Amino acid sequence: MSMYISTRNLRFLLHEVLHAPSLNQYDYYADYDAEAFDMAMDAAKAIGDTYLFPFYRIMDKEKAYYKDGEVHVHESLRPAIKALAEGGWISAHDHYEHGGQQMPFTLLNAGLLCFYAANGNAASHAFLTAGAAGLIRTFGSEELNQTYIPHLYTGDWQGTMALTEPQAGSSLTDIVSSATPTNAGYYKIKGQKIYISGGDHNAVDNVVHLLLAKIPGAPAGVKGISLFVVPKYRPENGALVPNDVTTAGIYGKMGQKGYVAAHLMLGEQDNCRGYLVGQPHQGLPYMFQMMNEARIGTGLMAIGTASAAYYAALKYANERAQGRHPSNKDPHVPPVLIIEHADVRRMLLQQKSIVEGSIALLLQCSYYADLAQVAEGEVKENAHLLLELLTPIAKSYPAEMGTLATSVGMQVLGGAGYTDDFPLEQYYRDIRVNAIYEGTTTIHGMDILGRKVLMHNGKAAMLFAQEVQKVIVAAQGSARLKRWADQLAGQAKSLQEATTHLMQLAMREPAEVFLADATLYLEYFGTVAIGWQWLQQAIVAEKALPNAAGEDVHFYQSKLHTCRYFFEYELPKTLGLHARLMSAERVTLEVKPEEIV
Repeated sequence: MSMYISTRNLRFLLHEVLHAPSLNQYDYYADYDAEAFDMAMDAAKAIGDTYLFPFYRIMDKEKAYYKDGEVHVHESLRPAIKALAEGGWISAHDHYEHGGQQMPFTLLNAGLLCFYAANGNAASHAFLTAGAAGLIRTFGSEELNQTYIPHLYTGDWQGTMALTEPQAGSSLTDIVSSATPTNAGYYKIKGQKIYISGGDHNAVDNVVHLLLAKIPGAPAGVKGISLFVVPKYRPENGALVPNDVTTAGIYGKMGQKGYVAAHLMLGEQDNCRGYLVGQPHQGLPYMFQMMNEARIGTGLMAIGTASAAYYAALKYANERAQGRHPSNKDPHVPPVLIIEHADVRRMLLQQKSIVEGSIALLLQCSYYADLAQVAEGEVKENAHLLLELLTPIAKSYPAEMGTLATSVGMQVLGGAGYTDDFPLEQYYRDIRVNAIYEGTTTIHGMDILGRKVLMHNGKAAMLFAQEVQKVIVAAQGSARLKRWADQLAGQAKSLQEATTHLMQLAMREPAEVFLADATLYLEYFGTVAIGWQWLQQAIVAEKALPNAAGEDVHFYQSKLHTCRYFFEYELPKTLGLHARLMSAERVTLEVKPEEIV
């Protein structure tokens, strides 16, 4: 039994569902045949087993702390970051000529799932760095590339994303950090940034912030935001010089105690230098590259944690004897393992359906990301649109439902789940923030309903409907799967009905009315999307089962049973969401703030 993630499931999705090694038909991924995929997965699991998982609970108990102006983290973090760097995972997607591996996103993100499930508190540092390096690579000057990327790729320097300010949370329109130009090729940076993940710590030699600020005289709002490289220490003549970036402190958090969130002060001594990335006033469009990657990454982190919680609950359920079957009242009969109880099996199936459904969606999105980069023509365009549409779901469903799944895992353990004798309470504390990271669920609800389903005159939503329909048609040819296929077809039709209703509402009512229940729409869309992924897995499992042997028999049967669970227990929940979205009642709009007491 796995300790934190099933690599068998990852291989099933990569090889049997997505046929991801076929990406090697494209020159950029030519070296990644099926064997290369398996070798990479073996390497990822080995890093997780050696450098990450053994320190997960230790990093929580021996949490990061701030003392005398320095942020101290657990001693295991530096070797973990170095192992990920030396394994080529930080530079994985970049060109060979730049020190990268030209690894497909689909494989890279399967590796990330291993790392996040093993210890997301540690792994997150490395992949913030990868995102920052990618941003510099894409939009930065040759000088910035040469100065920063080699050190980021070795894991000696940490990268971050510095957006949030005290007066401006998700509202980037309201940021006030300033960048004043000089005649010396740099800008003077002043301001504050808060909640900066990995923003400062002693496990690296330098921290490089990808920071949003406004140049004086810039256009108002988000159109006036520029992007800068702002290091904690600036490289000068082969040495690292303090750059007037100080840490005011770190936040005490509910969870992720080994993953620092820092409050940064910039330019208090008027000596903080920032280096413009790309063109002025283009900071937000540039930053969206890292933000979108980070949103997929947040989904990966969330469901990695939920996966570890599932396997911890499953292990306990197979070891803990308690109670007897309801039909057996004989006190002389020994207690049964709790996995024998129907409701415990229900909870485990709920966990499994959320975890493996989410993983499937995240890898599907990763596959679209690959096609959007290396394919051409219509294939490229369609993959890009599908990725854009599904990104809010790929971030939010694993975060929200992964939190629920982890809570259910605690329930499997009963009272023991609430104690620190077992890891479930930590998993619950750690996963909760993922629904807040990289835009709250509310923001992603407004994004999908207010923008994504409308973009390109609804083409992305149409493409999604076509993808779902392909799977429905394929499943309707099976006597076992037809019922589920018909059910998904009905829910997809109902989702379209709700979408049409809301679009009509948008044409005649203020945006406040149209978007009032955008979060519920996101949940509805996400549940249908996971149903699509489960039916796709069931098709493959059913075809494979007759020729399976040994443990594979149980694996494929488990896929079919879990799909059955999802369609019997989870998908029907959309009926209530549909009723709410179609209702004319405007409870949340009509209640006055002073009436919520």
